[in-house]
Amino acid sequence: MIKYALICDKQHEFDGWFDSISGFETQCETGALSCPICASTKVQRGIMAPSVPTKSNSKLGPDEPDGLGTGVAKLEPEKILQMMQKIGRHVEQTHDYVGDKFADEARAIYYGETEQRDIYGETSLTQAEELIEEGVGVMPLALVPDKAKN
Repeated sequence: MIKYALICDKQHEFDGWFDSISGFETQCETGALSCPICASTKVQRGIMAPSVPTKSNSKLGPDEPDGLGTGVAKLEPEKILQMMQKIGRHVEQTHDYVGDKFADEARAIYYGETEQRDIYGETSLTQAEELIEEGVGVMPLALVPDKAKN
């Protein structure tokens, strides 16, 4: 797995994991890669410092803090997938599914036209950008199916 520092055309910075360089390039070319903040598909690799182990962090295991004082554990791809599945299950259990009416419902909640509640659903990139410009708090969510469901 390769970890890249990424940046979208709106200057949002985030990280991404890819199985290879060509995997990253394919996702960029097909528009499958998007910014988790604004959902823009115009993403490129950002500047990234190489990871060079030092004596202070070279013996750290995969679940230990990164040795840089951030307290962030290094996660393996399988653990990331499990976390994403857990988040997806939580959202499905605690939020109202509004389907393709997401933009309308989010806007109605924001402007006080309907009751305040947590929702999830689908919307287009254009509609998501419009919501963000209006100040409506939205976030892309990748729902990853559980292996048992496949």
